[in-house]
Amino acid sequence: MSEQLSPESLQSLAEQVMVLCKEAGEAILSVYNRAHGFEVDTKADDSPLTEADLAAHRILEAGLTGLLAGAPVLSEESPMPDFSERKAWDRYWLVDPLDGTKEFVNRNGEFTVNVALIEAGRPILGVVHVPVSKVTYLGARGLGASKRDGEISRPIRVRTVAERQSSGQPVELVASRRHGAQAVERLLGRVGEALGPVETKNMGSSLKLCLVAEGQADLYPRLAPTAEWDTAAAQAVVEAAGGLVVDDEFQVLRYNRKADILNPYFYVIGDQSYDWQALLS
Repeated sequence: MSEQLSPESLQSLAEQVMVLCKEAGEAILSVYNRAHGFEVDTKADDSPLTEADLAAHRILEAGLTGLLAGAPVLSEESPMPDFSERKAWDRYWLVDPLDGTKEFVNRNGEFTVNVALIEAGRPILGVVHVPVSKVTYLGARGLGASKRDGEISRPIRVRTVAERQSSGQPVELVASRRHGAQAVERLLGRVGEALGPVETKNMGSSLKLCLVAEGQADLYPRLAPTAEWDTAAAQAVVEAAGGLVVDDEFQVLRYNRKADILNPYFYVIGDQSYDWQALLS
C-alpha cells in the first residue's frame, strides 16, 4: 500500500494536472476550430476517434508519466494492460483525453478533458476541463471541490432536496441526450410521484456529473453503458462537493476491480440526506 498523500501533496498535484488539462484542451481546440474540418475514424467498439483525441492523449500521457512516483497512466487511447498487471496497481492515473467525442464531432461544445488519480479503487483527485468555455472543475479528497472560470475560482457544493422544495422549485434531473432514454423516462415518473414536478436537463460528457457537484441538478441516473475513464474524474469532483456516485445496488462506484473497464449502471446523487435508495431501487 502506497503512503497516503497529504492534502498539500494533493493540492500540488491538482494544480499540475489542471495545467496539463488546459494544455490538452488547447490542442483539442486547434482541431475543433479548424476551418477545413477534421477526419473522424471509428474504433473497434464503433466509437468515434479524431486527431484531437490523440493530440490530447499524447500531452496528458507525457505530462502525467513520472508526475507521481509509481503511478502508471491508463488512458482511453493507450493500449489496455492485462488485468493481471493492472490489479496490482494501488495508485494510477485514469484519463479520458476527450470525453464526449460525439459532442466534439457535432460541435456543441459539451466535451471535456478528464484526469483522475485512483487510489485503492477510489478516485481521490479529479480534474474536468471544458475546452470551449475554459471552465475547470477540480475536486480532491479532503480539499473540497471548486469551479474555475478564467482567473476566478469558487468553491462548489451539492444542494439538498429540502432546499428545492422549501423554495417551491422543482427537483432537476440531468440525463444523456443519447443513452437510456426509456429507462430514464420510467424513473422520472417515480421521482415525480415522490417529489412533485421534475425538470430535466440534457447534456453531453462528464458535465452531467459536474452539474450535480455544483448544485445545478439533483440527480443524474446513468442507465446505459460507460467506461471507467468516463466517470472517474467527475466522481472525484462530486464526492469532494458532498455528493455520491453509486452503482445500481447503491454501492460506491469503484475502479480497477475486474478485467473489463465497463461501469455498471449508476446514479449521481447530490443530497445524501435524502433516501434516494428507497425511491430508485
